Amino acid sequence: MVIVDKSGVHCLEVRCCDCPNAMSPDIQIFRHGFFPASFNRLKTVFTFRVLDDFLLDNLECGTSAMNYYSKLRRMTLSMFPHLVPDQYRELMRVTRQWRQLKTMKWYGFGHCSDTLNAEDLALFCPACPQPGINVSLSGDESLDETPSWKYTRSFVMDGNFKAEHLHPIKPFDEVWLSDGLGFMVGKERYKNHLAEAADTVEKSSCNNHWAVNQANVARHKLESTGIGGVACARHGCFVPHAMVDFQKGERQAEHEV
Repeated sequence: MVIVDKSGVHCLEVRCCDCPNAMSPDIQIFRHGFFPASFNRLKTVFTFRVLDDFLLDNLECGTSAMNYYSKLRRMTLSMFPHLVPDQYRELMRVTRQWRQLKTMKWYGFGHCSDTLNAEDLALFCPACPQPGINVSLSGDESLDETPSWKYTRSFVMDGNFKAEHLHPIKPFDEVWLSDGLGFMVGKERYKNHLAEAADTVEKSSCNNHWAVNQANVARHKLESTGIGGVACARHGCFVPHAMVDFQKGERQAEHEV
């Protein structure tokens, strides 16, 4: 079995318990702090600490999965790293599952089988006033008698046209682990909304420059031409289930989903 750890990549013989009342091999592997790359044929496992270490490196240092695994291969066999088993694809797949499991645990879904709903894996701005959540009204105070500015929440909408995304080479292999559960709008809901929304094209004028017109043109190689979202105007926190991908520039219909 190939065991990938912070110390390197190790090939060791592993035998699971075969007693009559023993748990399944994949559960035994989990109980000992390993995450299998496959649940049917246990040939490669990753330690929990190497998965945590990669996610931290990726977050703070911007280390890609390719560079991180190349480092592990170099640590294992510095003279001939190419002889170390290549488990890069397995690392990519397992880290996605590991990140999803940790996110579910952080939001209170780690020990239950409840069905997740939209925006369950995201939190709204904790500093903004939310009566009944982080603001307690006094006994002689009501929302009708309170000045509107005191508990009003302000939002801003903006987009980033640098965050382009190419069409996947094998779209049938794409698996959405958190579709609509976090800050992004659900795939099917967004698709249905765009199909029903009317796209009004303004007539060109002297103020409508060529560069602006080009921003509204779809690009056949790109699945999305950018990303847009709604954020808290006071503190800059993004609103759950309010971020979308752009298809033809920044249109109003894409923000109304």
